[in-house]
Amino acid sequence: MSDMTAPTIKPVMHHATFKTTRVQEMVDWYTKVVGIKVNFQFPGGAWTSNDRANHRLAFLGVPGLREDAEKIFHTGLHHTAFEYASLADLLASYARLKALGIEPDACVNHGLTTSLYYADPDKNMVELQVDNFGDWDKSSEWMRTAPEFRANPIGAFFDPDLVLAAHQAGTSAEQIHKDSYAGKYPTTKTPNLYLPPMP
Repeated sequence: MSDMTAPTIKPVMHHATFKTTRVQEMVDWYTKVVGIKVNFQFPGGAWTSNDRANHRLAFLGVPGLREDAEKIFHTGLHHTAFEYASLADLLASYARLKALGIEPDACVNHGLTTSLYYADPDKNMVELQVDNFGDWDKSSEWMRTAPEFRANPIGAFFDPDLVLAAHQAGTSAEQIHKDSYAGKYPTTKTPNLYLPPMP
């Protein structure tokens, strides 16, 4: 079999590495938000993980790095995402982080996921999400075939406090998904996804 016809061996994504001028601030923020622990740190960076892997997020603080005042207009990675097993876990994390003074800049029901977007100290976006179907096969199929997703691939912005209140009142995750996607919990805060303004 030639290299041109050999099957692709699909690796699993292992980690992301960030260049930063504020290594410790980034480590502290990600510790609060996604529960990382440092496996190794030195003056030039840190290797961290929130599971058994040797590192999932790394931070490099090498000399010569500069802040980018126009980062929002430049191409590059927009966000990393972390998935919870349930809406209850996502909302519990939202409440915990809000108590620490960390609030999302945008909350969106994309149809396939319910997602909270936060900005880290370098203004990289971090998505905390839950699969609305509880099954990747089902949400992938919905994404490929649903006319409502084709018509609106972004989804509906929502107020996380209203969704949290509905959850605490006993509304099921399935009903919250339907209601938030239909716009029942509208936000009064202008969402910020750290993208250039649309023309």
